Amino acid sequence: MTAQVHPDPTGKERIGDLDPAVEATIDALAGRRAVERVWSGDHTLWQDDPAEVADRLGWLQAAHDSYAAAGEHEAFVAGCADDGLTHVLVMGMGGSSLFPEVVARSFAAAGPAATGGGGLALSVLDTTDPAAISRVAAALPLERTLFVASSKSGSTIETASHLAYFWELVQRPEQFAVITDPGSDLGELARARRFRHVFENRPDIGGRYSALSAFGMVPAALAGVDVRALLDGALAMADALRPGGDPHDHPGLRLGALLGAAAHAGRDKLTLVLDPEISSFGLWLEQLVAESTGKQGLGVVPVVGEPVGAVELYGRDRVFVSIGWHPALDALAGAGHPVVELAHEGPYGLGAHVLLWEFATAVCGAVLGINPFDQPDVAAAKAATARMLDGAPPPAGARQSLGQLLDTVCPGDYVCVQAYVDPGSPVVADLEAARARIFEQRQVATTFGLGPRFLHSTGQLHKGGPATGVFIQVVGDDAQDVAIPGRPYGFSRLKHAQADGDLETLRSRGLRAGRITVEELTEGAR
Repeated sequence: MTAQVHPDPTGKERIGDLDPAVEATIDALAGRRAVERVWSGDHTLWQDDPAEVADRLGWLQAAHDSYAAAGEHEAFVAGCADDGLTHVLVMGMGGSSLFPEVVARSFAAAGPAATGGGGLALSVLDTTDPAAISRVAAALPLERTLFVASSKSGSTIETASHLAYFWELVQRPEQFAVITDPGSDLGELARARRFRHVFENRPDIGGRYSALSAFGMVPAALAGVDVRALLDGALAMADALRPGGDPHDHPGLRLGALLGAAAHAGRDKLTLVLDPEISSFGLWLEQLVAESTGKQGLGVVPVVGEPVGAVELYGRDRVFVSIGWHPALDALAGAGHPVVELAHEGPYGLGAHVLLWEFATAVCGAVLGINPFDQPDVAAAKAATARMLDGAPPPAGARQSLGQLLDTVCPGDYVCVQAYVDPGSPVVADLEAARARIFEQRQVATTFGLGPRFLHSTGQLHKGGPATGVFIQVVGDDAQDVAIPGRPYGFSRLKHAQADGDLETLRSRGLRAGRITVEELTEGAR
């Protein structure tokens, strides 16, 4: 299978009044030798201190490393199939789960021809909702499933809980594998239990930049994807991103300059319009952009999955980037909104897009003057969750009405719906519909996150980015809990502690955040 790589993935660009600022930003970046400094690993492009920069640039080599490891991955998959395994469950959070989710959805949408009908049936688990845990366990043929625990640190509480749960159910080490960094406790546990395999990733790659590393490519290989074809696009993109030529034609420099210049101009709502075949790619892009740029009161707010509406619904805080063509783009550009159309080459074109967006996001960080590789505000919510699990009371004054929250919305704000519910429940569609109605009624950008997934994705932006978010939290009731082996609490309590901890953290920073019921949101937004 051969991936067709567009020679100029920045495609058609109609950015109107933003054009002078973008061109000036590119000139400034060229003067700073930004492209050369990215490739040479010069941390001073972003900050004087090398911490969490110098050891976070391995993503530039990830496609090359994964191509070299493709034979090993294929042999592993063949061995699994020979032993009668037919399904694989990847248990991870954030960078360990989002690109596998993209692979599972995008190649399924493309049909059996995209994978040749081979591989195992891939599922991804990144929730602590007990109904979802029970549903996944009931749906899988446990005796024919490979369970892959994926965590860079090896200590992610959700992944450790998932592993404990399925280990107690199955307890056959040949049906378990891990993907982790060298020296992690997860790797040591896997070796002690004699798991089928321990995949160790190079440690100089942050989670959200790890799609082309083992964290993304091992699940892709297990799903039957032609990993070499996926990586062909990334390697071709790497060549296009290297120094040389006119900096104004450099795809990564140009896209990064556009994002940064737009944010400086007040157009910080990056509204993504994706071809339906790869719509799930927005989940991965959302984390990359939000967690990388949302800090120090700055940031680009990715808007993913919002229905494309009439031109008059959009404020002057938007920039539109599409992958693939959409009929509304001409009208948006005609109304003066900056619009960039990137090439859509099917699911095998995603390898090129991953590297393009990683490079552009790194460049955007240089434009904004922030470190795009750290996540300084994530730890606060984790610490608050731990306090809740230790018995701290829920945040005071958490309950608000939908009207109270929406009445605080001003032009230039965004409304973020945060839903701690079963991702497979029909209520998700109801909540998405409520989100769409808020967009139409309030005419501001809207985002939607499933908890605790978004804590590892957009949570950094919520707490460290611009204080323009209005956060509406809903927490689904749990008919029954599911125990976590080795823990004094179950998944329901963990889910509620995560919701309480995040809400407390948002409110402690003076942000507009409150909790309402699922019913109030779905009915009140009508």
